[in-house]
Amino acid sequence: MSIEFKKVSDFNRGTLLELLTAAYSYDYRYTQCWGTDWQTFDDFFFDNLQIADKCGFITTFDNKAIGFVSWDPRNMPEHVEIGHNCIASKYKGNRYGKVQLQEAVNRIIKNDVQKIIVTTNSMLIPAQRMYESIGFRELKRRKNEGNSDFSGEYIDYEYLI
Repeated sequence: MSIEFKKVSDFNRGTLLELLTAAYSYDYRYTQCWGTDWQTFDDFFFDNLQIADKCGFITTFDNKAIGFVSWDPRNMPEHVEIGHNCIASKYKGNRYGKVQLQEAVNRIIKNDVQKIIVTTNSMLIPAQRMYESIGFRELKRRKNEGNSDFSGEYIDYEYLI
């Protein structure tokens, strides 16, 4: 039994949507709020596999997709922004998210980038702990005035290279 990181192109369209849905399955409001955006994201990555394979990967356990991470390099060299970073709820609590995040950070820092940024929500305490355990530091908190106010205020983090 082992964790492996695989190219998005090794999987079928819909895999990213399924993983996001599974990661937030503990509260239906996440899918209600962001399900359409997740579908758009999945479509974009599978329509642009060269971008998907360069700016993300899928984490597998015993060859089963259990999570993924993606990032946006368009602001390099100033920063790279981590976008989606999720582990299916069934696999949470096993440190897979931390291993996945560390792999993403290792891949990103191989580029000429000054820092990595990420935003999470105040209700996602395990995510906050994970980012901080890797070396991200909290920059600021922002009021969430959108449809997702149930998830709490936004927390912006940075990781200096």
